[in-house]
Amino acid sequence: MYHLDQPLQPGDSLRLDFDLLYRTKGFKNGNANIDIVQNGTFFTNQYFPGIGYSEQYELSSDDKRKDNGLKPKERMRAQNDPAGVRQNVFGDDADQIRFAMTISTTPDQTAIAPGYLQKEWLKTGPDGKKRRYFSYQMDSPIADFYSIVSARYLVKKEVYTGKAGNPISLEIYYHPGHPHNLDRMMRGMKASLAYYQANYGAFQHRQLRIMEFPRYRSYAQSFANTIPFGEDMGFVADIDDKQDIDMPFFVTAHETAHQWWGHQVTEANVRGSAMLSESLAEYSALMVMKHQYPQERMQEFLRYELDYYLRGRQSETKKEQPLSQCEGQQYIHYNKGAHVLYALQDQIGEDKLNQALRAYRDRWNVARVAQTGIYPTAADLTSELQAVTPDSLRGLLDDWVNAITLYELKTDKVTVTPVGKQYDVQVTVSAEKVRADSLGNETKRPINEWIWIGVYAPKAKGSDSEKLLYYQRHHITKPKQFIIVRVNQKPDRAGIDPMNLLIDRHPKDNIKAIEMP
Repeated sequence: MYHLDQPLQPGDSLRLDFDLLYRTKGFKNGNANIDIVQNGTFFTNQYFPGIGYSEQYELSSDDKRKDNGLKPKERMRAQNDPAGVRQNVFGDDADQIRFAMTISTTPDQTAIAPGYLQKEWLKTGPDGKKRRYFSYQMDSPIADFYSIVSARYLVKKEVYTGKAGNPISLEIYYHPGHPHNLDRMMRGMKASLAYYQANYGAFQHRQLRIMEFPRYRSYAQSFANTIPFGEDMGFVADIDDKQDIDMPFFVTAHETAHQWWGHQVTEANVRGSAMLSESLAEYSALMVMKHQYPQERMQEFLRYELDYYLRGRQSETKKEQPLSQCEGQQYIHYNKGAHVLYALQDQIGEDKLNQALRAYRDRWNVARVAQTGIYPTAADLTSELQAVTPDSLRGLLDDWVNAITLYELKTDKVTVTPVGKQYDVQVTVSAEKVRADSLGNETKRPINEWIWIGVYAPKAKGSDSEKLLYYQRHHITKPKQFIIVRVNQKPDRAGIDPMNLLIDRHPKDNIKAIEMP
């Protein structure tokens, strides 16, 4: 720990020189360093010195804190904490930074950092061996959050020019032998840029790059104009388009969305912060998928989000929080957040919800924050959502965002009666709604909502594709309700909330096969 002789004044600067060495010695029996490797190094600025005290290294488990004579600790600051709203989620070392970096690596590798390549050259390094040098510089300030990647790469390049007219260089750096899903990922970048620029505003860079890293780690992460992307998150996935979720495309869409949610708008480091980055990025990816897939296929994506949320809340060790107060709980900010926002756009309209997101981005982008020093919280996003939500639906917004609301929807019986060349489908459904507190205690709430009823055609022989013959909202106000609809083709199954738009604890019983009289 070093202290300055004289405090650094606003607008002043100080040069910091440091040496950092990491050397692998032998093999560890687990927990080995997987950041710095022979081929596929990927690490972030967390390796570099920071300013001040970092709370992230404190004990977080209540049990371990008790064993060490410490009081329980909240996972995050309160949403209105005056210090928290002045600190962004990337830390309190800096707000935005001017970025330039020179990296050297072995001659057969390509090293990549955020920014634009200014120069590349070969030179003898300090150890007397040839090194390959790369110099990068960003043309505008970025978050104090950046990565360094180095590997033996091949590269796929294309130029995207969308309706906005600004050409964007797209590049995918990949391991030789892993070309299988490059087209999916390239399509993912193009589709994402098209949707996000049309709905959220212009992309802030001239280039977007994806770089593969080894599957020692299974995730992808978005930095300014660069996306390190795990090998098994997309590059080696074996996708069957008839059956599988296209994860390379979906993950690409999610990480591209972070160029807006996280980088154009950076949130305060308080409760609910991940709703503003991860929930919005996951929702944005779902919307890109919505415009690529038939309506019936979207149920697979929504069911994926729902299942992960339900499993996550079962394994919660401290306390579940509402979406707007989430505390780094992935099952909430990724899965529930995307699910809730997708359901909300289904209620109020896609254009209305995107209008709110555009207003949020315009009001809280990093250039505006630089003038005030105050970062946005989930309350600021919720305020924009309220502004576009009709009075009749604001109760749902509160239920889904500011509370833990669960549904129990079930189709009890489905029968069919032929009527000439048409068919009357009689559906008996059960519906229940509860609110839960952070410890799981539940209180029943009245059900008074317009919920989708769906009727499916039989699947074609040898096909797994679904076809909805009927899909309309019905006003559900009772625990038990009887509904009759008419379709033009003999149906196979029917039920309530067939797309799994609501947080239903047992979604498998929503659809039931026809019982012939």
